[in-house]
Amino acid sequence: MATRDIIGAGPRAVAGVMERRGIKPRIALAESILDGDVNISRHDALLASGMSSDLGAIRRIVLRWRSRAEGPALIGGPVASDPERAILKAGADLCVIGEGESTLEELLDLGLEEGRLPDTEGLLNIRGIAYLDGGVVRVNPLRPMMRREVYDGLKPSTDAVMDYSLFRSARVYVEVLRGCSNYRRAMISLPSGSCAGCGRCLKGGLEERYDCPRGVPPGCGYCSVPSLFGPPKSRSMDGIVEEIGGLLSKGVRRIVLSAPDFLDYGRDLLVEPEPLTDPERPEPNYSALEGLLSRLAGLDSVLEGRASMMVENVKPCLVTPQAADILGHYLAGTPVNIGLETGSAEHALQLGRTSSPEVSIQAVERLGRAGLKPYVYFIHGLPGQTSETVEETVDCIRRSVEAGASRIILYRFRPLPMSAFRDQPIAPPAAKDRLSKRIYDAAREANMRLKEDLRGEKLRVVIAEPFERDKRYHVAYPMLHGPVVLVDSAAGLDGEVVDVEVVGVVSDRIVRGRLRDGTF
Repeated sequence: MATRDIIGAGPRAVAGVMERRGIKPRIALAESILDGDVNISRHDALLASGMSSDLGAIRRIVLRWRSRAEGPALIGGPVASDPERAILKAGADLCVIGEGESTLEELLDLGLEEGRLPDTEGLLNIRGIAYLDGGVVRVNPLRPMMRREVYDGLKPSTDAVMDYSLFRSARVYVEVLRGCSNYRRAMISLPSGSCAGCGRCLKGGLEERYDCPRGVPPGCGYCSVPSLFGPPKSRSMDGIVEEIGGLLSKGVRRIVLSAPDFLDYGRDLLVEPEPLTDPERPEPNYSALEGLLSRLAGLDSVLEGRASMMVENVKPCLVTPQAADILGHYLAGTPVNIGLETGSAEHALQLGRTSSPEVSIQAVERLGRAGLKPYVYFIHGLPGQTSETVEETVDCIRRSVEAGASRIILYRFRPLPMSAFRDQPIAPPAAKDRLSKRIYDAAREANMRLKEDLRGEKLRVVIAEPFERDKRYHVAYPMLHGPVVLVDSAAGLDGEVVDVEVVGVVSDRIVRGRLRDGTF
């Protein structure tokens, strides 16, 4: 509910598996089910997907399902990476762990297509699931990482995007690759699987980096992406262009090319058959990046300004001058996210980060000069946070803005299953921790200054829906870059692209806009 303008790629991927078999899935938001807007008794099975923080909502959904429907309840997505907790707390029948498409195919073959779970003997042979057996949670071995050729053969649903009420104004995520190339490891001393200092994940060959002799999960210590999805595997340009063309034909306006690092796109092809486990070498696959972006920029809706393209995340260590120029040429004026997380170089190394703060600041400068709008991530309450790392982080927030950052995004540390920090305690709210509050205050002050700078600027936005707190205004989202905009006198313009002038600042996340003449 905090990110109403985001439509993720996962549910459409699952819907695509079912549509190919002639099944008609329905995607529903959690609040639609809990508010009774969906008649769930008409459906044969519930497949609930969420983040780890969504487990409470999933539990309420499953309870409602049990009271009104007969079929099985399954859980997928990142929340399923702690399957025992997910099944027992949510009351579901089964969890799908990690990449779910092939697992779902097997479940459908063994009975789920008829609205029933396979029997215990059938479940025993399906990898990548956990299920209840006599009141005990059984966790099967994980499924091997999906091969690129199999992944590229999947076709996410484009029809299912229309199940979302805000599909014309929301950012619709399209997966261009899956997995992450950061196979470095956290070096902070942990109760289980602590780093032995062998250096394999920093200097070893691509195959060597894959496994750690001490069992430390790969990637930044707070992230579970490499554990869940493995090294990067890129989709073909044809598949991506076909999917985006289908979405645009349905009236989608804003496309996000989704990846843990967009600059990993095509790098896996440069090292095949070895896994891409080095976050820095080789450099980006410039021809693949330019080839994909040039084809997307040539789509009619994009050329005519009726739709926009954005990328999500990039690793600072891959933001070479050439990479920045390519992104700037095709995506000028759009946001791009860079993780900086901590301002301490030593802390960054201990966390398993791919880049030092200095390299990250340099990446912000390069992207800003290329015409993009860098958004910079920080995390408060990380393991290893000290008064020294906090002061360095506060200074890096200031330096990020000076380097060209358009927004500071701050998260509170939460331990994720299958990450190196999975057993660490959740960080307290910034208001309750003196050190974290220093970071929070610095981020909020920076964002307020950046929003004030927008006053008088013209933004092209898409009108979304009435503002719940004050019906005089409509919520609008920038086509390219900027904060949420509250627009007055916009009744009847839902889904339309219009120009507005920023006339005031509501908060560090919201501005007020006035309609200018013309729609598109």
